[in-house]
Amino acid sequence: MNDDTLAELRAGRLAGARRIDLSCGLNEFPREVFELADSLEVLNLSGNALDVLPDDLHRLHRLRVLFCSDNRFTELPEAIGRCQGLDIVGFKANAIRSVPAAALPPSLRWLILTDNQIEELPETLGACTRMQKLMLAGNRLRALPPSMAGLERLELLRISANRFETLPAWLPTLPRLSWLACAGNPFDTQAEDAAIAAKSVPHVDWHELTLGKKLGEGASGVIHQATLGASQQVAVKLFKGAVTSDGWPHSEMAACIGAGAHPTLIAAQSRIDGHPQGTEGLVMGLVDPSFTTLAGPPSLASCTRDVYGDDARWPAAVALRIARDIASAMQHLHARGILHGDLYAHNILRSPEGDGRLGDFGAAWMTGALDESQARAFQALEMRAFGCLLEELLERCTDAAPASVGAFKDRCLQPVPAARPSFAEALALLQEELPA
Repeated sequence: MNDDTLAELRAGRLAGARRIDLSCGLNEFPREVFELADSLEVLNLSGNALDVLPDDLHRLHRLRVLFCSDNRFTELPEAIGRCQGLDIVGFKANAIRSVPAAALPPSLRWLILTDNQIEELPETLGACTRMQKLMLAGNRLRALPPSMAGLERLELLRISANRFETLPAWLPTLPRLSWLACAGNPFDTQAEDAAIAAKSVPHVDWHELTLGKKLGEGASGVIHQATLGASQQVAVKLFKGAVTSDGWPHSEMAACIGAGAHPTLIAAQSRIDGHPQGTEGLVMGLVDPSFTTLAGPPSLASCTRDVYGDDARWPAAVALRIARDIASAMQHLHARGILHGDLYAHNILRSPEGDGRLGDFGAAWMTGALDESQARAFQALEMRAFGCLLEELLERCTDAAPASVGAFKDRCLQPVPAARPSFAEALALLQEELPA
């Protein structure tokens, strides 16, 4: 298909195109793209063999989104920095070692540099004051530039699978930061190893499992329906080995095991031993098929906020039940020294009656290396994520929710993290306001 697109481009048949996707073994930038300068907004060059971009890239004056993942770049091109209208830039899975100061346009809202070899970021990152989403997992970073303390709009940050011995003191003070992943760094690995070594979940031999249909697949692994023993129906997650946008699958497994059992969590029941390829895996409870995903993940346009279906409407009592169950799950995780890192509607399953289940530990990390005050500071970030969830649930109610819940949502979203409420408070309020 992309070969056809390239042929169409070179034949001049794509006049007026707003988006172009080219993944066809390119080893140089096709100059014909410049003929679309008055229309082109999204350029996807992922999956090629590129290592440079043209110096005059800024001639694409309407360009808002540039994807160059899975190429051969060793340096983030400075040509990007001259594209003053860019919102989103993605260079995942290259071999980037250097990020020049001039390569970062201040207009950036979403930057993806996952799975590279970056050891240092420039101070000019702090000039990207529109930044909402910054994905840096799977690099060699030991520190973040202090200028990032001024990124007051930053909401999602992924720094898992790097080389951080400590976290910056300013990090939990960012007023809008809500989704933070830090697992797989030196400060965190001891807690991860302890969780995996602990006997908190039993072990199951691979040969006791009979795999059934595939239920889903994400960046970190594949989930199957399975039968344990003679008849017990379960779900099995088999992990992949590669780093994901959230971090290492090994870190996800540690968090799943560390979470333990809770009625509103989709967590590990047992760990799998004896897989013939040595693949790591977990057995989890099989969720009733009446449960559906609450929302879809963020889009390019929504950036950090989930996308709900047009029919996502419910009575206030259903919204409160979902929120109560998720608050209960989060209180349990925080009590066990785990931050979820990805408290989003797209990681929540709901029943028609409003029972909620929180899953996906891909971004979860452990606070065992932090002191109590540091742990509380990072927990407060997840209260803002919960505030976003409450806001989305309340916006879609078909009848009026209690005013106290709306006021509580505002407290969760307020810009001073230390002044936000706890999940214990959330749970108490929601239980009180739910109809008997």
